Amino acid sequence: MKLPFIIVGALLIVGVPAALLLLSTGTNIGVDPPVKTIGFETPVHIHLVNPHGVRSVSVTLEQDGKSYPLSSATSPARRLFIARHLAPRDLTVKAGKQEAPALHDGKARLVVAAVSNDFRGETVSKTLDVDVMTEAPHVVADGVQHYINQGGSELAVFTPTGAWTQAGVKVGDYTFRSFPLPDHPGQYFSLFAFFWQLPVDTPISVYASNPSGAEAKTTFWYKVFPKKFRSSTIRLESMNIGRIVNQIDTQHKIPGDLVQRFVYINREMRKANNKTLSDLRLQSAPKLLWTGAFLPMVDSTVESRFADDRTYTWQGKKVDEETHLGFDLAKVAHSPIPASNDGKVIWAHDLGIYGNCVVIDHGYGLQSIYGHMSEFLVKPGDVVRKGQIIGKTGSTGLAGGDHLHFSMQLDGVEVNPVEWWDPHWVRDRILSKLAPSDAASVEETSAREKHRPAASRRARKHRR
Repeated sequence: MKLPFIIVGALLIVGVPAALLLLSTGTNIGVDPPVKTIGFETPVHIHLVNPHGVRSVSVTLEQDGKSYPLSSATSPARRLFIARHLAPRDLTVKAGKQEAPALHDGKARLVVAAVSNDFRGETVSKTLDVDVMTEAPHVVADGVQHYINQGGSELAVFTPTGAWTQAGVKVGDYTFRSFPLPDHPGQYFSLFAFFWQLPVDTPISVYASNPSGAEAKTTFWYKVFPKKFRSSTIRLESMNIGRIVNQIDTQHKIPGDLVQRFVYINREMRKANNKTLSDLRLQSAPKLLWTGAFLPMVDSTVESRFADDRTYTWQGKKVDEETHLGFDLAKVAHSPIPASNDGKVIWAHDLGIYGNCVVIDHGYGLQSIYGHMSEFLVKPGDVVRKGQIIGKTGSTGLAGGDHLHFSMQLDGVEVNPVEWWDPHWVRDRILSKLAPSDAASVEETSAREKHRPAASRRARKHRR
């Protein structure tokens, strides 16, 4: 009768540890965001996942065969009574020369090791190859005078040195990328915009930074000229908003009455569409694709200008207010639309309020936008030349009638196209700094100047 008890005891002696081993598991270690560079005091965010918890965790830096402990933590050990379904654990560790003064600039390894809090107590480690970068960057701006219009564009040249990986221009909270200045080793430039809503006293600077968090900034000589933009009131009763709303809202089935649906499209869809346009800056070529002044749609009537403030009313009450960041240019219905300059088509699809829309990349973050088209004559990937017909005007999207919505953006920020239509401004403000040989060859005939829309003919008068 005692034999079964002996067998049961043996099974327990063998089975319980075996079960505990089977239930044990390793720790999943994540570092988010991934760390590639360590500076003076770089935060490392560690994410630990183990259903049984973590008994101990340690973080060290290794360089030249030496190990520098940064952090360690322990918890009471569990072996026989394993916890289940414990939440992930997060911790942040400071890594860098502050914690390990013997570190020097160069290659190193960041090692995170975690011991699971279960019967097996398995140790799992994650190793990241990192660059130690403690030298501060430096940047020197050009000595040129910069005259900038509110809502306008400008170009700055600068020289970053030291340990830097990113450089550019900052205008308030807006950051603009930099590119190597052609034929000038060591020098860089940024095409940047002064957003139309920014106060004229918004600070502008050039900067150079590295992933360790070190940043150098300096300013340069500039003067910003305030601009007064137009305001208008649009009575929705005068628009065929039923046609507009139902043409745009074919999939989303926006709730509400006709006016509520229109306001949603005008406000919320506008934000989403403008973000799509802004994100296209990431597809810009790191080279100059355009030549000379940009070409407007000649002999057209200007129906709306850049940064027009529009108040929308229904039955005498204000229902919305939005800003129109482009030019509405009208001719006869289905008029040919010329490419404003040489470039590459990066978008030729429907885009909500812009309807059938084409975006042409001109390089270095500069892009032109064509909306409300009735017909596409180009596709993404096509290389186009200035004046080439890319489509026809229409009334697709949020358009009350047949016209072209034309706008331009710099690194995702919409700018006033008037400057880019002016050959003298293009030569003096951009090409003379970027490509002097191109600036010398900019020639525009008086006939083209004569047929340019009224707004662009006034560009010379108002340029600074």
